[in-house]
Formats: sequence, structure tokens, C-alpha cells
Amino acid sequence: MFLKFDTFVIKITLSLTMMACVVAGQAQRIPQNLNKLLNAEFAINSLYVDSVDENKLVEYAIVGMLQKLDPHSSYTDAKETKDMEEPLQGEFSGIGIQFNMKEDTLYVIQTIPGGPSERVGILAGDRIVLVNDTLIAGVKMKRTDIMKRLRGKKGTKVTVKVRRGSSPDLITFRITRDKIPLHSVDASYMLDDKTGYVRISNFGAKTHDEMMDALSSLSKQGMQQVIIDLTDNGGGYLNAAIEMCNEFLDRGQLIVYTEGLKSPRNEANAFGNGKYKDLPMVIMVNQYSASAAEIFSGAMQDWDRAVVVGRRTFGKGLVQRPIRFDDGSMMRLTVARYYTPSGRCIQKPYTKGNKKAYEEDLLDRSKSGEYYCLDSIHFNDSLRYTTLTHQRPIYGGGGIMPDIFVPVDTSEYSTYYRDMVAKGIVNQFVIDYVDKHRKDIKKDYPTLEDFDARFALTDADIKRFIEAGEKDKVKYDEEKFRTSERVFRTMIKGLIARDVYADSSAYTRIVNHRNPDLDAALKVLYDRNRYDSLLRNGNPDYERLVKK
Repeated sequence: MFLKFDTFVIKITLSLTMMACVVAGQAQRIPQNLNKLLNAEFAINSLYVDSVDENKLVEYAIVGMLQKLDPHSSYTDAKETKDMEEPLQGEFSGIGIQFNMKEDTLYVIQTIPGGPSERVGILAGDRIVLVNDTLIAGVKMKRTDIMKRLRGKKGTKVTVKVRRGSSPDLITFRITRDKIPLHSVDASYMLDDKTGYVRISNFGAKTHDEMMDALSSLSKQGMQQVIIDLTDNGGGYLNAAIEMCNEFLDRGQLIVYTEGLKSPRNEANAFGNGKYKDLPMVIMVNQYSASAAEIFSGAMQDWDRAVVVGRRTFGKGLVQRPIRFDDGSMMRLTVARYYTPSGRCIQKPYTKGNKKAYEEDLLDRSKSGEYYCLDSIHFNDSLRYTTLTHQRPIYGGGGIMPDIFVPVDTSEYSTYYRDMVAKGIVNQFVIDYVDKHRKDIKKDYPTLEDFDARFALTDADIKRFIEAGEKDKVKYDEEKFRTSERVFRTMIKGLIARDVYADSSAYTRIVNHRNPDLDAALKVLYDRNRYDSLLRNGNPDYERLVKK
């Protein structure tokens, strides 16, 4: 049975008359602590020397209480709530473009296929200068303010004026806003003649459908094994993860359960009607994989259904129940913890009220060497668990520890690389390059596959790239540049491919050629003896790291 959390609404309506009664001690049924809080709010609102915003006072009180609890209980006002939920709903209303900013100018990277901008003829490379007669180019307008002008209710119209190529004349387009899909599957393609690859960036309302479409397409191309990439996936909707798990597990197998002091155990189990229960699978995770990504990878690991590759995940395993208020604001209150089928608590340890230490956990892991060397990791024997099919050892204590550890390689990342990326030199160079060479690239490399196989930046291109950095006061350092040259070339090539072929997966395809996590995933899929041994016996390298 699928797990469902019902949202509920708490309404507290108190008139000033009632507040006065509370102060007078006449409301005997109100608990003493609440009575104290109401008295304080009433006193401030009635007696404070300056004017106060009563609504803000209440918000401050809610925020203050939540700050003393766990790191994930939170409050958002009406606008913040809408902005937070929009990416997970799977769509928003707008004009349907992806864009970049260069020197205060909006460059269209690509139009959403079938979207409003594509329908009226806007092209990748166009520069939007005015929106409804408001100049947005060269005026240092914030990206968020530009987005506000482009987005709007479905059916409303917006007029944009566009500069195309070197022509000084502006082209006017009248665009009718429409629903724009937001995708969870960033990329899906065949790595070779039998291995499919699917990258999922978040768990939203349409993630399951998108994944199934991707797997169906890859199956038609001959897929016999698959890699699911959940690196940097911060999670999202619980039910999306449960629906995904159902496709790979047998009937009745536990997917996840939740439990809290005042929330009884609640389980989600597989229906057994999944289409890919026998498909060999590797899951890629890293330290930024969290929440629903941990539920999916934890369930697959606990049932010996997939080999997990990468680094220990974030460790976000607290269940928040949304409590909506009449003004559109919302409190997300932690009511339970997530547990994997073997009983591992996904949530990493924390101290109530100390959010700073919690937020610095990833930095602490880096300082301890956890990302770079297996020997820096230690498991407590008390946190040893066993999988449910083959009873191999796995470990709890926060997050999902992969079956194969892949260290982070920082040898190619210099301070010169950091400065060139931080100042936006890479993106600016790509925008200029594509603006000048788009037609030639499409002519010389008709398909993304052609581009991937044959395109390379020339020495002259690299010289212009370095000069672009110096123009923006990034001093050239030959030794540091040579250290990072391959990273620069791969990143720039990937961004050019994304822009020219209007394909959001193009960048992933290019940079994956130099992805050590993906290399490790492919290697274990093709070493079937090791793949089977990991699922039956676990990783023997981990045994020497256990603290008795």
C-alpha cells in the first residue's frame, strides 16, 4: 500500500476581546504556556512604544519556536511557499525559454519544444531587449526581476523585442503565456549498445512518468542494464520515490516506513506490478543526494536490488508535515523519521537548535577526508545492519553508504579554474562563441553525436578564452591553466553542445566522458562476478573500517 501523508490546516482565530479575556485570566481552558504566549503578543501589540505589525509578530514567534527544534522544521510566507512548491509541481506558466545573462543582456539558450516562444519563432541565440516596453538589457536588472516580467498566468500576453544576430533592428514578438513543463529527468541516453543511463535531478509530481518514458525509449534501443544517476539530487516528493521503487521490487517488499513519537509506524510496500524487476542496475549518489533520493537508493540497496556507487549521501531523513495557514503561508513541521526497509534511519545526527553545526556537516566531512580517502571512513559496529535478501552487511548512522566508494578527484581543479568559473568567464565565452559560430557548427556537425565525436576547441579558441579572463581581471597562470585545461575544454564543449543543439541533456553527455562515478558504475556492471558478489556478500574493503 502506498504511503500518503494528508495535509491539514490549523486555524487559530483570536479577537482582541478574547485576548483581553486571556489577560484577565477568564479563559481557563487555554494551557498555561499558550496563555503566556498570547499575553505577550497582546501586551506588545497594545503597549509597545512604537507601532508594530501584528502579523509579523506572529511570524517571528513561529520562526523562533521552530529554530529551537530540528534543522528541517521551517516556516515560509505565502510567496516563499509558492516559489518553493512550483519546481515540484512539474510546470509553471511563462513564455518557455532557457536563458543566460551576459553583460546585462538576456541570451536565449533554447526554447522549450512546443512552448509559446518556439511557436512564435524565437530562436536560440536571440537577445531579448525589452519586455512590455521595459528595457531589460544594459540596466543591471536582477535575474529574478526579469523572470517576474516573463512569467505570468496562462493565457496572458507579453510583448518582447528581440535583437537577432548583428542586425540593429529589433524584432517584435507577442507571446501568449502557457503552462511550461519542468522536467525531473535531465538526461537519458544509451552509453553503449546495452547500457542505458538516466539522470534524475529531483523527485517531482511527474518524475515517475518521465522515468518510465525514458526507460521505455532506452529499452527500444536495446537496453539490457541501466545506471540511474541521483548525484546532486536533493529529493522532493516522497510518493515519487515510492512509485519509482515499485517498478523494481516484488509484491509486498517494504519500500520505506516512517515513525515518530506521536506518529505511529506507517509503511509503503511494493505492488509487484513493476516493469523492470529483473533489470541489472547501478545507482550513482554523492554527498548532495538527499531525502527521496536516499529513500530510493536505500530501498534498492536493502533488497540487494542494485549496486550503489559514489559517496555517502546527505542524511536527510526527517518527515515534514505541511501545515497551511489561511494567508497562504505554511509551516513544515517534522513529525517522524524515515527508515529504510532494513531499519536504518536515514537522518544524520543533529543537536536541536544548533542549525549552524548541521549546515557545516558537509564541510566537516570534507575536512575529515571522507570524500577523498576510504581509510578516513569508519563504521560503528553498533550501526551494522544486514540486507533483506542476502543478509550482507550495510551501515547506518545517517545517509546511505554506497557499496562502492568513489573518491573525489581534485587534482585538476586549480584556483585559476575557480576564479574563471566564479566570475562567469566560462559562460560568457560560450555565449559569444555560439553567437559567432552557431551556423558553422550545425553545418560541420549536423547531429549531437557528430559534435561529441569530432569537435574540439582550437588553440586560437583557448587563447581567446584566456584573454576573456584577463579582460575581467583574472590573471593568467600557465601552470594552473594546464592543471585545469582538460576540465575547461570539457565544460566549454558541453555548454556549446547544449546551446547549439537546444538539448538539455547535451551537456551531461559531454561531461560524462570524464565522470569517475560513471566510470565506476560502468565497470561494475560489466564485471558481473563483482556485481553479484557485492549484492551477495557486500564490499570486503569496508570490513577493516569497522570500529568494534
